[in-house]
Amino acid sequence: MTVNTLEAKTRLSELLRRAEAGEEVVIARSGTPVVRLVPVAPEAPRVPGLWQGQVWMADDFDAPLPEDLLRLFEGESE
Repeated sequence: MTVNTLEAKTRLSELLRRAEAGEEVVIARSGTPVVRLVPVAPEAPRVPGLWQGQVWMADDFDAPLPEDLLRLFEGESE
Protein backbone atom coordinates (compact mmCIF):
# COMPACT_ATOMS: atom_id res chain seq x y z
CA MET A 1 0.00 0.00 0.00
CA THR A 2 1.33 3.45 -0.94
CA VAL A 3 -0.08 6.67 0.50
CA ASN A 4 0.91 10.30 0.06
CA THR A 5 2.04 12.37 3.05
CA LEU A 6 -1.27 14.15 3.63
CA GLU A 7 -3.16 10.86 3.73
CA ALA A 8 -0.46 9.36 5.96
CA LYS A 9 -0.88 12.23 8.44
CA THR A 10 -4.61 11.64 8.73
CA ARG A 11 -4.38 7.81 8.84
CA LEU A 12 -1.14 7.32 10.77
CA SER A 13 -2.59 5.08 13.51
CA GLU A 14 -4.17 2.80 10.92
CA LEU A 15 -0.99 2.68 8.85
CA LEU A 16 1.05 1.78 11.92
CA ARG A 17 -1.31 -1.09 12.74
CA ARG A 18 -1.11 -2.37 9.17
CA ALA A 19 2.69 -2.19 9.15
CA GLU A 20 2.83 -4.00 12.50
CA ALA A 21 0.64 -6.72 10.99
CA GLY A 22 3.21 -7.23 8.23
CA GLU A 23 1.74 -5.16 5.41
CA GLU A 24 4.19 -3.05 3.42
CA VAL A 25 3.26 0.61 3.83
CA VAL A 26 5.08 3.17 1.68
CA ILE A 27 4.71 6.91 2.19
CA ALA A 28 5.21 9.02 -0.93
CA ARG A 29 5.74 12.71 -1.53
CA SER A 30 4.06 13.93 -4.71
CA GLY A 31 3.77 10.33 -5.88
CA THR A 32 7.47 9.53 -5.30
CA PRO A 33 8.11 6.86 -2.63
CA VAL A 34 10.09 8.31 0.26
CA VAL A 35 9.89 5.95 3.25
CA ARG A 36 8.64 2.49 4.15
CA LEU A 37 6.98 1.79 7.50
CA VAL A 38 8.23 -1.44 9.02
CA PRO A 39 7.80 -2.89 12.52
CA VAL A 40 10.77 -2.68 14.86
CA ALA A 41 12.19 -6.09 15.63
CA PRO A 42 12.54 -6.70 19.36
CA GLU A 43 16.13 -6.67 20.54
CA ALA A 44 17.45 -9.88 21.97
CA PRO A 45 18.46 -9.52 25.62
CA ARG A 46 22.18 -9.12 26.22
CA VAL A 47 23.85 -12.30 27.44
CA PRO A 48 26.82 -11.47 29.69
CA GLY A 49 29.91 -13.54 29.01
CA LEU A 50 28.84 -14.64 25.55
CA TRP A 51 32.28 -13.81 24.10
CA GLN A 52 34.25 -15.14 27.09
CA GLY A 53 37.45 -16.79 25.95
CA GLN A 54 37.06 -15.49 22.38
CA VAL A 55 38.38 -11.96 22.83
CA TRP A 56 41.92 -11.01 23.78
CA MET A 57 43.08 -7.58 24.83
CA ALA A 58 46.75 -6.63 25.26
CA ASP A 59 47.81 -5.52 28.73
CA ASP A 60 49.00 -2.21 27.28
CA PHE A 61 45.95 -1.52 25.07
CA ASP A 62 45.44 1.89 26.67
CA ALA A 63 49.11 2.91 26.77
CA PRO A 64 49.96 6.23 25.09
CA LEU A 65 50.71 6.00 21.36
CA PRO A 66 54.20 6.73 20.06
CA GLU A 67 54.50 10.41 19.05
CA ASP A 68 54.93 9.68 15.32
CA LEU A 69 51.78 7.54 15.21
CA LEU A 70 49.84 10.03 17.33
CA ARG A 71 50.70 12.80 14.86
CA LEU A 72 49.26 10.73 11.99
CA PHE A 73 45.98 10.26 13.86
CA GLU A 74 45.83 13.98 14.54
CA GLY A 75 46.31 14.79 10.84
CA GLU A 76 49.80 16.19 11.17
CA SER A 77 52.49 15.20 8.69
CA GLU A 78 55.91 14.05 9.82
